Amino acid sequence: MMNHSIKFKGLLWHKLVAIITIISGLFSTTFVYAGANDYGIASPWQMDTQAPATEMMTNMISFHNLLLWIIGLTTLFVGVLLLIVIFKYNAKSNPVPAKFTHNTMIEIIWTIIPIIILLVIAIPSFRLLYEQRVIPDSDMTIKVTGNQWYWSYEYPGYGDIAFDSIMIPDDELKEGQPRLLAVDNEMIVPVDTTVRLILTASDVIHSWTIPSFGVKIDTIPGRLNEAWFNANREGIYYGQCSELCGKDHAFMPIAVRVVSAEEFAKWVEKAKVEFASAPINETIKLAALSAAQ
Repeated sequence: MMNHSIKFKGLLWHKLVAIITIISGLFSTTFVYAGANDYGIASPWQMDTQAPATEMMTNMISFHNLLLWIIGLTTLFVGVLLLIVIFKYNAKSNPVPAKFTHNTMIEIIWTIIPIIILLVIAIPSFRLLYEQRVIPDSDMTIKVTGNQWYWSYEYPGYGDIAFDSIMIPDDELKEGQPRLLAVDNEMIVPVDTTVRLILTASDVIHSWTIPSFGVKIDTIPGRLNEAWFNANREGIYYGQCSELCGKDHAFMPIAVRVVSAEEFAKWVEKAKVEFASAPINETIKLAALSAAQ
């Protein structure tokens, strides 16, 4: 009897801890995005998502919070039922058990309610999936190519602008540049502009990911994938390759700088001189890759 009592108390304690954890997690969803930074980068001790920079990511976060409430309340409800059964219907409290085996109303309820919950989940889920995968009419197109272990960008609508984006080594970082995220050449896009991405890879599968944009899509050799975003505020937004692609997988960050239309026009004119029709500097590239090795 003593062993059973100890096991019961241990089980009850674990249940209570789980319920308290879920409730505290639900309350945390009402807080502002941890850090609430404007630069698309994680903050120290951050427990929530990065602040969204696109309407799509805002919708993703809302859907995430909806699911968290549903699963939290469901777990809380089931936990309460378990406690009622444990305390009210154990052999000591209820020595003569009921002999019925069916209850039509309860069976209808526990069939209909899960269906309603699934519909509540499915409708925004399908809407969000449609928003992600159906590319709207775009204002500009950028081709993204994943390489071991850097990214290449091309702006086909702006002449022959094409360049590589390579991580800056630790010993070359300037003040304010984040370690393992800063790059030598950032992707530059104008704010409030629908950007269509055409993505591929030259060697193995990579994954182009910017958490604040809500974009995460694989780049596959021999195939073209599509994605899009429309950043609604200026700033620098960071991401990293999210597909294991070799020994330097952790050293191929992504940096997107969102600027005003005027600043973008100035950058285009400058980039046409700096990058247009310029052969890739293999010496610089190989030096960067050797440093990473």
